[in-house]
Amino acid sequence: MKLVPATILTGFLGAGKTTLLNRILREPHGHRIAVIENEFGQENIDNEILVQDSNEQIVEMSNGCVCCTVRGDLILALATLAQKRDAGELSFDHIVIETTGLANPGPVAQTFFMDDEVASHYMLDAIITVVDARHAMQQLDEHEEAQRQVGFADKLLLSKTDLVSSDEVDTLVARLKRINPRAPIGKADFGQVPIGEVFDLRGFNLNDKLEIDPEFLAADEHDHEHHACGEHCGHDHGHHHSRHSDEISAFVFRSDRPFNTARLDEFLGGLVQVFGPRMLRYKGVLWMDGADRKVLFQGVHQMMGTDIGAKWPENEARGSKMVFIGKNLPAETFIRGLEQCLV
Repeated sequence: MKLVPATILTGFLGAGKTTLLNRILREPHGHRIAVIENEFGQENIDNEILVQDSNEQIVEMSNGCVCCTVRGDLILALATLAQKRDAGELSFDHIVIETTGLANPGPVAQTFFMDDEVASHYMLDAIITVVDARHAMQQLDEHEEAQRQVGFADKLLLSKTDLVSSDEVDTLVARLKRINPRAPIGKADFGQVPIGEVFDLRGFNLNDKLEIDPEFLAADEHDHEHHACGEHCGHDHGHHHSRHSDEISAFVFRSDRPFNTARLDEFLGGLVQVFGPRMLRYKGVLWMDGADRKVLFQGVHQMMGTDIGAKWPENEARGSKMVFIGKNLPAETFIRGLEQCLV
């Protein structure tokens, strides 16, 4: 049976998640969406688009979408929706989970890999984080949750850009790219986003092209031969590094030599054991010694997986690219260790 794609919608308090969600639920896009709300009630989902009494656990919208309240177990909510869908009581082709503004999206993402029943019905499509352009710099300074929400994102959507200058937007974008260079950045003013920029992104799927912002890679070319700066980099990049030493940040490892499979397996296993809780997202395209296909790898915290990718094209230079996003990760330790795993 085809798995139902799921989108996790996150963002700090007041960022505009609900505005975006209400717009998605109103739009005549032909999708039948089931929404799981962590904080249902107050004024989250506009009351006028609900058909039935909102005291019920599962409420049907006027356009055929479904809304489910979760005050407890997400796994139970997902399982209940799947059972009702299998029994023909509900019809939906996509799930959106809106987290509370203070939530860490990590455990929500892990639900899709840790529970067999959830994994047999759903696939995690992407984590989308709405970022309030007016307040984000202060929120990132003061709240680790805000940094985590950016670090986990497969896509970032800026809201309230009309309330700040273009220079302020540029400064914020530069900071977001330092925290998470692999997430494309779009805009969602007043929730105006084409549905294609929110659904079916395959952001959590492995793919041959590692989506790391090319400017992020280029910015570090002059400093190191084949890896980007970590948090302990002594170079002054001239872009507000000193003012915002975010605990969550990213670094990239690259090499044009192949990896020894056994050494790399052992080293990555050790990294995950020691630093797993601080490793938010990591992803890579690897060149393994003796392999004619790319190896794709990614993980969330302690959960790491690999997959066999496409054959290396004749005209493509072989090499490995890996990006790590995490909290106070010792970039040099990672990079030196990875270098030891090369043939």
